[in-house]
Amino acid sequence: MELTEEQKDMLEGKNGNAVKKSMSILVALGEIYGAKGLIPVTSVQISGVSYDNLGDAGLEFLDEMAKDGKIRVKTTLNPAGMDMENWEALGIDPEFARKQKLVIEAFEKMGVEATCTCTPYFIGNKPDFGDHIAWGESSAVTYANSVLGAKTNKEGGPSSIASALTGFTAEYGLHLDENRQAHFVAEVKAKVDNPMLFGALGNVIGRIAKGRIPLITGIKKATTEDLKGLSASIVTYGGAPMFHIEGITPNKTSVPEERVVVDKEDIDNAVKGMNDAEDAEFIFIGCPHCSIEELKKISELLDGKIVKKELWIGVARPIKKIADKRGYSKIIEVSGAKLACDTCHVVAPLKGRFHSIATNSAKGIFYGRGKNNFKTIFRTMEDCIKLAVGE
Repeated sequence: MELTEEQKDMLEGKNGNAVKKSMSILVALGEIYGAKGLIPVTSVQISGVSYDNLGDAGLEFLDEMAKDGKIRVKTTLNPAGMDMENWEALGIDPEFARKQKLVIEAFEKMGVEATCTCTPYFIGNKPDFGDHIAWGESSAVTYANSVLGAKTNKEGGPSSIASALTGFTAEYGLHLDENRQAHFVAEVKAKVDNPMLFGALGNVIGRIAKGRIPLITGIKKATTEDLKGLSASIVTYGGAPMFHIEGITPNKTSVPEERVVVDKEDIDNAVKGMNDAEDAEFIFIGCPHCSIEELKKISELLDGKIVKKELWIGVARPIKKIADKRGYSKIIEVSGAKLACDTCHVVAPLKGRFHSIATNSAKGIFYGRGKNNFKTIFRTMEDCIKLAVGE
């Protein structure tokens, strides 16, 4: 790999131990993947934030990096294992809370914005088209590559921290235009008109893709929430962290010869396959975290009603503050639902607390089953709210 003088100084430890270790990580990755060099990034989103995933070993690594490491570009955090302010109301163990706070404190010491969200593009970390970035959370990576037209690989926790502390990433994978071209066409011949169905579509195409990039045709329109749901599911179920939608997404691609058809039966089978529970103890909406438009809709659905089951709404804290001002939060909380800031059911320590979940997130179904052994119900947001209030 070719390094600049600045990068060589970092690697030699002239900028401190954390930067030296960070540069070693980036150089090692670059050599593994055949990168010619390192390129500057405009922003970072760090994954591996929940203490449930990090454990004490991860906390020790963060403490070491925080001794002299300071971020060089805008950097935000993935969800933590709990609501950092309201963790007691969500039933989090005090010892877990203590360790999770230490994790966040280490990041803050490095200068990281403790936003704790999987939708950084909603709270100010929104790259421009063509920007090189180093993001970690799979749905955010896919959204950035596909919908925003930024360029990032799916970074792990250590590599995203390394990019934050150096301002660089290795130039390989999806940073190169030749690796961003579609490999096959997925022709959709089914009505897909809400985030849940876009999630089911991602399930189908992701399984077909097996790590390849699709060019999706047949979709006439898609909202931000639809694209958020598709980004979360397509990579979860086996696709590369990027897709193209003809006439909707901004990236240019050649049209490959390979073509597959996705019809209504495929979508219906995907939905059926994500349902294996008759009822749900726990209901989660907001995987990925809700937009302000979704919170408005949830408040309208819950207005004047009382939930009869545990209902969490995952949201970034800055978005909740907007909802507070607009009155959405009060309506939601009066119903008995809980706004779960900073966290989600994927990274929170929930195994054993609940045995079944209902959600409108295909990604949420995948991790609910795999991480927490939940039986699952996959429904629209509206139907999830109906389940919560007993309708």
